[in-house]
Amino acid sequence: LPMISPAMFFMTVMGLIGALQVFAQAYLMTAGGPVNSTLFYVLYLYREAFQNLNMGAASAMAWVLFLIILAISGLQFAFARRWVYYEGQAK
Repeated sequence: LPMISPAMFFMTVMGLIGALQVFAQAYLMTAGGPVNSTLFYVLYLYREAFQNLNMGAASAMAWVLFLIILAISGLQFAFARRWVYYEGQAK
């Protein structure tokens, strides 16, 4: 288990980033759904940019999403020192 901790760490970081960028499934299946029930953040960003033609707001929303992902990834890297083991690393 310690030898696969780097792979598990990579998968948690990529999984988090992917989860925050859910777009294709919601757009293709329901396009936001009845009464916006499947309106995820990225789908709302898309609507603001390309349906409402509000590029400034969509750009700001994209920057906010980037900062959220950056902050959470930074926290994951900070906590990774405790539970990720690399071969040859001192305990």
